[in-house]
Amino acid sequence: MSKKGKLYIVLVALSIIIIVFLEMTKPKDVNWYPSYATHHKIPFGSYVFNEQLNRISNNITPVERPPFEFLEETNVEGTYLFYNGGINFGKEELNTLLDWVDNGNTLIVSAVDFEDKLLDTLNLKTKSVKTFENFNNEYQVNLVNPLLDNKQNYKYDKANTFFYFDEIDTTQTTILGFIDTYRGENTVIKDSLVNTIKQSFGDGEIILNTFPQAFTNYFMLTSPNQDYTAGLMSYIDTSKPVFVDTYYKNGKKFYTSPMYLFLSTKSLKWAYYIMLIGVLIYIIFEGKRKQRAIPIVRPLKNKTVDFTRTIANMYYENGKHKDISNHKITHFLDYIRNIMHLSTSEINDTFITNLAARSNNTVEDTKTLFNHINSLNSKATINNSELERLNTLIEQFKSHNQWKTKQ
Repeated sequence: MSKKGKLYIVLVALSIIIIVFLEMTKPKDVNWYPSYATHHKIPFGSYVFNEQLNRISNNITPVERPPFEFLEETNVEGTYLFYNGGINFGKEELNTLLDWVDNGNTLIVSAVDFEDKLLDTLNLKTKSVKTFENFNNEYQVNLVNPLLDNKQNYKYDKANTFFYFDEIDTTQTTILGFIDTYRGENTVIKDSLVNTIKQSFGDGEIILNTFPQAFTNYFMLTSPNQDYTAGLMSYIDTSKPVFVDTYYKNGKKFYTSPMYLFLSTKSLKWAYYIMLIGVLIYIIFEGKRKQRAIPIVRPLKNKTVDFTRTIANMYYENGKHKDISNHKITHFLDYIRNIMHLSTSEINDTFITNLAARSNNTVEDTKTLFNHINSLNSKATINNSELERLNTLIEQFKSHNQWKTKQ
């Protein structure tokens, strides 16, 4: 690798280390998710409210099932408390809740807005609070009961959309509280912006509130806002069982995502991020186009020897021994001319002596070979033994040749 390439890698690695260090040392961001879950300690969880509620009463029962199932399968009496950003019971479930309230129980629902069927049943209509002049997104709420310090306003400074009861049945409805945009301390909230009401229903009663943020950690831990939440809870008879819904909550109690363990643990989260960065770097540097490997082209194999052997076998099997011997003798004489560089036009004692000397064979062995060749040339036909002896003598002769080359 070139020096320039190594420098790039060092700079990238150094940048990654700096980024990881800065991310790991910076303050953790506040999670403003509106979960309303009783086990969440984030600003919009309701851990503080749940702890305080269990501290003042031993009759608190969390309900993790839909109210339709809970009320159908159990015969309970008391107060059923719901609070969440949005709650939509549905027709059958709402009828079940209303029948339960009609038997002398209390239903408390705190949500930003309510489903139409519940509002129609109670002859109510809602409308959003105007925010045109509310540049700071600040709101205030209070309670009208003089026993709850009705002159005290409670401030909430997080942007949101709030509703109030625009139309109510004054003959059946009791006003419990108001909401309005914040206009400074000791200002009077308009009587028209009703956000908390109580209404009799059969032998029981229903309390509706459009400010579920009153049950969150952020609101309750800002003094004196806890007094407002306590004032709402003063309408609950704690001598009877209180059922707190944990089913209709935005926040989950159990995390089903397999990545939750990695992303919720700081060290594992950054190990996962570093792995992804490493894979990205590998793709960038290894994803460059490379020269394709040159395929190996094997040369065509010389089939001459195989072809010759095949033809020879055909001659041998057909009994043409004389033809085979003639071919072998001709090939042998050609070998002498090309390798030994001797003329074969006249074969005599001088030729045999020179051939023996050049091939590193004895004169006797050389004479024996050529005597056998002369004998075969003089015959019209030969047998297997004579042909095999010719082949043996020629191979023995070649095996002593110090100048032999591959054929």
